[in-house]
Amino acid sequence: MKSIKVFAPATVANLSCGFDVLGCCLEGVGDEMVISLSDTPGIRITKLEGANLPMEADKNVASVAVMHQLKALNDTTTGIEIEIYKKIKAGSGIGSSAASSAGAVWAVNELLGNPFTPAQLVPFAMEGERLASGNAHADNVAPALLGGFTLVRSYEPFDVLKLNTPKDLYMTIIHPQIEVKTSDSRKVVKPNVTLKNAITQWGNVGGLVAGLYTEDYDLIGRSLSDVIIEPLRSILIPKFEEVKKASIESGALGAGISGSGPSIFALSKGKETATKVAESMKTIYESTGIVFDIHVAPINEDGVRII
Repeated sequence: MKSIKVFAPATVANLSCGFDVLGCCLEGVGDEMVISLSDTPGIRITKLEGANLPMEADKNVASVAVMHQLKALNDTTTGIEIEIYKKIKAGSGIGSSAASSAGAVWAVNELLGNPFTPAQLVPFAMEGERLASGNAHADNVAPALLGGFTLVRSYEPFDVLKLNTPKDLYMTIIHPQIEVKTSDSRKVVKPNVTLKNAITQWGNVGGLVAGLYTEDYDLIGRSLSDVIIEPLRSILIPKFEEVKKASIESGALGAGISGSGPSIFALSKGKETATKVAESMKTIYESTGIVFDIHVAPINEDGVRII
């Protein structure tokens, strides 16, 4: 193949209790990218629609991720042209930069004959995240590349795992049209936590992973609790507490901040409940005057794919 068109999915990172280590991939919400081989060596962004982002190769997350990928192959002769059609807004909290980074390295890997496994592609996509936020985190790019739910067991040495996905899980996302940059939201996070809060958080991470594997929806709901990051970041998001409360009252298993915000996610059992949750979110935000988008999506178990 000389060219490939891919769907690069949106993702929800952290899932309340798993700051920088847990994430999941969404179906039906994402960017489209066209990646082509060129006879001219080097990486170029040839088209970018839907967002005001850099076209320069050293400033765009997609091309930077591919640079690291080709460097790992000691490849100085391959030419890559990248077209990006952004449908995930930057700063939305549903993995905009991760979609570009993951989509680019996945597509290049396909064009080059799959020299890397999807898990081996994650560190390259993380370099795009480093450019976007100053931190090479994997909680968005890992699920985008592997699909479903993922857990970063360790960053040093890097170790990422794909978890089980109960088939009835649906995600409801409300995205207020205000920008909360990942780099800014990280500034409010404190470097130290109390032992009490750490123990609570460890228990919730373990409970969520166990709930995914046993498909115990009540356990999943009980584990979607964040006592460390959410209390600090939620003040940046209008009506967060009201939306969370209304979502749970409408039947959601749990709710929290999607990534660094401002999007708010709610996880539900079944599409009917997820749709009901969306209506409750909509009712609250209609009173604010803030423009918003709402997505109801199943979990995408495949990640980036050819379209």
